[in-house]
Amino acid sequence: MRYILFLAALGVVWAGSSLGDKNPAASVFQIAAGNMGYKFFGVVMWSAAITSVIGASFTSVSFWKTFSPALEKNQRLLITGFIVFSTLIFILLKQTPGAILIMAGILNGLILPVALVIMLIAVTKKRLFPSYRHPLWMHITGWLVVALMTWMSFITIQQSTK
Repeated sequence: MRYILFLAALGVVWAGSSLGDKNPAASVFQIAAGNMGYKFFGVVMWSAAITSVIGASFTSVSFWKTFSPALEKNQRLLITGFIVFSTLIFILLKQTPGAILIMAGILNGLILPVALVIMLIAVTKKRLFPSYRHPLWMHITGWLVVALMTWMSFITIQQSTK
């Protein structure tokens, strides 16, 4: 879908049209195919969104089900509950999908350095990796990446709250 959207936008802009300010992605389809294109864009975005929600729910539950046989037995119910829970959060936040996407990106930006710190600490534990020796240059580079990602995350948070 990203490739189709990119190629459509490239074609529309290359032809000399200007994209709309409120919803540039949708305006690509509207310029190219009129009102029908605009509706088609809605169907494409809905399809992308619903498959993402289902995929994320399935992936999350696949991790949770390893904690207990009861969770594994009720996997379908948990997936449905996760989807309903996500929908309720979306409704309660009263934000646009774009704003929620930015918040999710910010949270990912905070989670990634934490995950890297855990991995950097874990590779130094001989009881976890008795025959592995992590190269010093990789360890130093990893900590530099942690510092850079953490700094960039906080800069993004500051900019998004303005």
